[in-house]
Amino acid sequence: MIKIVSGFLLSAAVLFGADVKWEKDLASAVERAGKEKKPLMVVITKYGCKWCDVLKKETLKNPKVSEALNRDFVSYEAVMEEGTVPQALMTPGTPATWFIKGKTPMFEPIMGAVGVDDFLYALDTVKKEYAAPASKK
Repeated sequence: MIKIVSGFLLSAAVLFGADVKWEKDLASAVERAGKEKKPLMVVITKYGCKWCDVLKKETLKNPKVSEALNRDFVSYEAVMEEGTVPQALMTPGTPATWFIKGKTPMFEPIMGAVGVDDFLYALDTVKKEYAAPASKK
């Protein structure tokens, strides 16, 4: 009986534990990313945005995606209507996913609701680029 209950609890944790751990504000996100030497992911969203909901409810809720984000990144959601989007990260559309090293965007943002496989590929690319030594110019 204990094995059955333990198995159920483990399954529930996997199914329902697929949430990204979001930082409460940008300042704490930047501070934590610097302290932990991790890239910062900033997702720009807007109320009523269908594709923002798709990104958050499908891609970011995927256990592989949320696990990778929680392990290797610091995550922050900036909502247009709440005034939490830094001017430097404003985009004409949403969702927009930025990856930041220090205080500088690493690439142009990923625009739109990206599927799980493509998002995991992007995360892997960002991790490798973040870890790569700075090139001399």
